[in-house]
Amino acid sequence: MNSSEFLKQINSYYPLSEDTTSAMMAICSEEQYKRNDILLESGNMARYYYFLQSGLIGYYTTDDEGNSIYKIFFEENSFVASTSAIIKNEPSDFNIIALEDCSVIKYPVKAYRELLEKHHDLALFHIRYLEKNWVVKKEPLEVSLKFETAKQRYLLLLENKPLHNRLKQNQIASYLGITPTQLSRIKKEIN
Repeated sequence: MNSSEFLKQINSYYPLSEDTTSAMMAICSEEQYKRNDILLESGNMARYYYFLQSGLIGYYTTDDEGNSIYKIFFEENSFVASTSAIIKNEPSDFNIIALEDCSVIKYPVKAYRELLEKHHDLALFHIRYLEKNWVVKKEPLEVSLKFETAKQRYLLLLENKPLHNRLKQNQIASYLGITPTQLSRIKKEIN
C-alpha cells in the first residue's frame, strides 16, 4: 500500500509520531472501487473512513422523486466519510459513490475512534481536520447557497476546471440545485 500521500495529508494538519503512524497504518487497507460502486448506502451505518488516492467520489442524497442531490464531490487526496452519521452514531442520510474508478485507503470507524482516545497527536489531527473542513470551509458554502444565484455558484465551480470537466451535466445541475435545462440556459448566457 502506498501510504505516503495519506500520511502527508494527515501530517499537514498535525504531525504524527512514529508510534501513532504505525498504529494508524495497522488498521488501514487499500481498496479499489469501480465506477458507480457504492461505498456507503443511505440508511446504513457508516463503518469506514476513506482517503481517496485516485478517482472521484460523490456524496449525495435522494429526493422524494428519486433524483440524486449532490452535496459535495471529493477529488484525489481527500478524506471521505459520512461524518455526521459517524458522530451521531446513526444511519447515514447520504450515499457515497465512486464516480470514476477509485483507489482508496480505508480504515474502520471503531478502530480509528479507539486510536483517537490513545494517541493525543491523532486526536489533534482529527480536531484540526474537522475545524478546517467542517467549519471554515463549510461556512462559505452555506452562505453561498443562501445568497448566490445558481449562475454565481456555477461560475465558482468553473474556477475548479479540472473538477468541472470530470462531472456530468446532471451531476453539476444537481449540485447547484437546478435542472439540467436550467444549467443549459446558464451555460448559454455565459458563452
